[in-house]
Amino acid sequence: MVAAFGIAAVATGGVLGGVAAAGGASPISLSASAHRAPHMPGSHLAAGWSFSRLNNSNDPTFNQLLGINNRGQIAGYFGSGAKGHPNKGYVLNLNAPASYLNENFPGAKQTQVIGINDEGVTVGFWSAQNKKSQANNNFGFYSMNGQFHSVNFPTRNMSRPPVNQLLGVNDRNVAVGFYTGAQGQSHSYEFSIQGGWFHRIRIPGAMSTTASGINNRGAVAGFYTGRGGVTRGFLLGAHRRLIRLAFPGASATMAFGVNDFGQVAGTYMKGKGDNAKSFGFTWSRRTGFRTISAPHGRGTTTLNGINNAGDLVGFFTDGRGNTDGVLVARGHFQAPVATPVTPTPTATATAPATAPAPMPTSTGPTHF
Repeated sequence: MVAAFGIAAVATGGVLGGVAAAGGASPISLSASAHRAPHMPGSHLAAGWSFSRLNNSNDPTFNQLLGINNRGQIAGYFGSGAKGHPNKGYVLNLNAPASYLNENFPGAKQTQVIGINDEGVTVGFWSAQNKKSQANNNFGFYSMNGQFHSVNFPTRNMSRPPVNQLLGVNDRNVAVGFYTGAQGQSHSYEFSIQGGWFHRIRIPGAMSTTASGINNRGAVAGFYTGRGGVTRGFLLGAHRRLIRLAFPGASATMAFGVNDFGQVAGTYMKGKGDNAKSFGFTWSRRTGFRTISAPHGRGTTTLNGINNAGDLVGFFTDGRGNTDGVLVARGHFQAPVATPVTPTPTATATAPATAPAPMPTSTGPTHF
């Protein structure tokens, strides 16, 4: 599989509604000019906020929504990544008329679209494999103006199969992601699409790091594992001021997205192993931590992306074991009918944007 860090499900027909939270629906708050953070105490949303289950009709069992911009566009994919059930990327446009746009790296067997900026530039990763073991190679990519470009951190310290993923991108076209080294640890980095440069991101005391989101001020959100084996989130400011994030009482905390106002979205875990449960959260300096769980996915919710209006995207596992994409926003939405996936022409791919070095790969879904 080529995947995010959790599990998601799908709905047939593209018209599964969401489960409304407190209050009625109001116009969607997707707006670059929205400056007021939403009030979301505990698992309850303020009036006008609701949960919408949005699934691509190409797959009735597995969807993940991973990134959201300020123009009503959401990055995601369907397909669990199991053998014969490959990841297929898409961009969901919520503006009328709402639509899905298939987005798959040319010639790839699997693609995940993970991050999207306000200009419609997307990032993610692709794989040339769809193995039963899900030990697939992963290669980062960005797509701009319909052209795909492979991106892989220039290093010889790469795992086998190689794993390289881009997980977030800002409006300055600076992306963040990670690669897996030969010893199995994740290493975070920034990549400039325009400049072509790479910059390692290091967290003091971390054995393994993953950079998963970046805002227009250059602040980076992600998570790391320390020497004691505990996973915590982090927010690294533009001036490299580090804030470590640990949800009270959680066994693990992972930050996945950050908006221009410093609001972080992510997931925390309670319990371990087969008893582990996942919950979405938001955090800011003003409000601290707040739990947000999909009504039909309590204990199985992952929040991945957040925009400047505070709209959130992620996924949850429903009672039938399906992974469903979820949007938390001011309003209630139905998924549009999707266009069937067709092979993508290979002529649009470009050479890897790396120095001569082994290209990374991935192991089935490995995102958030």
